[in-house]
Amino acid sequence: MQTTTISFQNMHTHGALLTNILKARRECFIVQEHWDLPETDGMEFDQYDTPQSRWIAVHEGGQVLAGIRLTPTTARCGMYSYMIRDAQFGLLQSIPVGILYDAAPVAAHVWESSRVFVSHDVPSADRGRIQKSLIDEMVHTARSLGAREILGLCPRAWKRWMRMLGYETEYVGPPLEIGGTINQAIHMYISPPIH
Repeated sequence: MQTTTISFQNMHTHGALLTNILKARRECFIVQEHWDLPETDGMEFDQYDTPQSRWIAVHEGGQVLAGIRLTPTTARCGMYSYMIRDAQFGLLQSIPVGILYDAAPVAAHVWESSRVFVSHDVPSADRGRIQKSLIDEMVHTARSLGAREILGLCPRAWKRWMRMLGYETEYVGPPLEIGGTINQAIHMYISPPIH
């Protein structure tokens, strides 16, 4: 099992991994969860899959087991910034405007995590290990990009799970039903790396 962070700068060194992440996202979000999202050629994507983002995958033998997208809260692409902020401004029909209690941050030290998934094919006995690998790489990558905080929209159980991994989190928005699941915006504080 490997965990890899992909950017537009290094994707050429990872073969079809980015394509496989987008295919795994389609399987998870469109096929399994029945979300109404853009897709083409068997891949799910949206306006936030730009060179500003990073994609993290836990993978083995060409199969993507889990993934996350990281996007800076300073991102801009046309009329869009990042998913949670754009939802708050009413630009996304699928996410309620009241996603956050306060204004969405725009700061170089805050990154957004989105499109978090673990493949339905992962046995329950392996899920914890795969989630830990995914979150550890997310934190490592975010720190390397200058982040000290991560904002995400996650199923409610993720806050408890993050605490079990040793990360301080807090809810920063109300519980919302999205795609048949209760989700809530969380703010995660990532301490500086220990030397």
